[in-house]
Amino acid sequence: MEKINYHRQMQQIFAMLPTNAVSKLLLHSCCGPCSTAVLEQLTPHFEIVLFFYNPNIAPQAEYEKRLETQKQLLQQLNSEHPITLLAPAYDDRLFWDAVKGVEDTPEMGERCERCIRQRMEEAAKIALVQQCDWFTTTLSVSPHKNASFINACGLELEQQFGVRFLPSDFKKGGGYAKSVALSREYQLYRQDYCGCPMSLQETEHRRFVRTQSDIANIGV
Repeated sequence: MEKINYHRQMQQIFAMLPTNAVSKLLLHSCCGPCSTAVLEQLTPHFEIVLFFYNPNIAPQAEYEKRLETQKQLLQQLNSEHPITLLAPAYDDRLFWDAVKGVEDTPEMGERCERCIRQRMEEAAKIALVQQCDWFTTTLSVSPHKNASFINACGLELEQQFGVRFLPSDFKKGGGYAKSVALSREYQLYRQDYCGCPMSLQETEHRRFVRTQSDIANIGV
C-alpha cells in the first residue's frame, strides 16, 4: 500500500485556499512547544482558534504549567492573522473515561489512540460551534505519534461533524526539529513526557534504567 504524504496534501490545500477571504481553522494544541512550528506554518493561511484541550495531562499542576507555556508563546508570537486561545477548565475524568479498560496498554497502543481520538473529537465539536472552516491538531509534529492514525481519525470526524479536516504530518519538512529550535528561542518549558500518569511512570522508569546503567559504567 502506497504511503500517504499528508504534508504534501496540506501544501496542496494551502495553494487552493481562497485569496479574497481568510479561512478560519481550529487547531487543537497538545502543548506550547509543539504548537510553535505548527503555528508558523498555519498562521499565514488562517485565522486560528487555538484549542488547548488536554484532560490527559497529570497532575493538574503540570497542566497549569503547560497552559501558561502556551500563553507565553502567544504573547511572543507575531502572527499575520488573529489567534484566539480557548482553554477549557481542567477535568481529567474525561481522559479516564476515554481509556477505561485499556489503562495498562503500552504507550502508542490502544490507550494512546483512545486519548488522541477523544481530544480530536472534542476539537471537531468546538470547531463546529466556533464556525470554523477547518480543524486539525498539533499531535502529528511528535515523532512518537502515528500520523496515519491521526489523519484517519480526523477524516472520520470530518464526516461525522461536517467540518473539514486539514491533513498534516507536521513533523515532516523539518517540522519537529524546528519546534525544538523555536522552543529554545522563545525559552519555553519543554516537558519530557506526553502527559498522562502512565506516560509519566514510563518516563520515570526509563530515567531510572539510564541512571543505573550510568552507575554501572562508572564502576567498570
